Amino acid sequence: MTAHYGPRTDSVYERAGFGAPVSRGARPALVIVDLTRGFTEPGFPTGSDLTEAVAATAQLIEAARDAHLPVIFTAISYSPAEADGRSVTWLDKAPGMRALREGSDAVALDPRLPYRDGDVLIVKKGASAFFGTSLAAQLTALGRDTVLVCGATTSGCVRATAVDAVQSGFPVLVPRDAVGDRAQGPHDAALFDIQAKYGDVIDQCDALTYLAKLPGTL
Repeated sequence: MTAHYGPRTDSVYERAGFGAPVSRGARPALVIVDLTRGFTEPGFPTGSDLTEAVAATAQLIEAARDAHLPVIFTAISYSPAEADGRSVTWLDKAPGMRALREGSDAVALDPRLPYRDGDVLIVKKGASAFFGTSLAAQLTALGRDTVLVCGATTSGCVRATAVDAVQSGFPVLVPRDAVGDRAQGPHDAALFDIQAKYGDVIDQCDALTYLAKLPGTL
């Protein structure tokens, strides 16, 4: 379950009118945020062991394929000029991200994911999968009406993507088993925040059932 922060916090959020469920469409897309080796393997400076999130995401990818849904991957990758220079302000705050250099093992998709050549891969420079990318336009062109967001990290790129997805007009579902972070506290806080304000945090069974019950070929 999503973390709770005591009865006073829950009552404050309830009084503010947060936490209403989103409307689930019949034409969703699966967006896999930054499940690259630099995030999913603890041997990289930016990484941690996200084995469970990768496994849950792989299961959702297969379910999405069975339902003929688009699967869109994202990866953060910087050119040498970006990684070594000052053009990406975020890297001044998070200099460890400079290791995510194009062509390196760190920016390769986790090999445990069932990526196919026909899948869309969006390279991004910031936290949100929407910022400075064609993601919103692609979702609109594909006629999508809901976004399931998986990936890493929950408190960073996943949360930022969920915020921008709903601001772009797409209801958001976040399967909690298919997202991961470097520490439990930020992970739990981000899921609480997403559930309160931006989308529905759901369990793996709910996500799989939703995908399995979609009407026809989408």
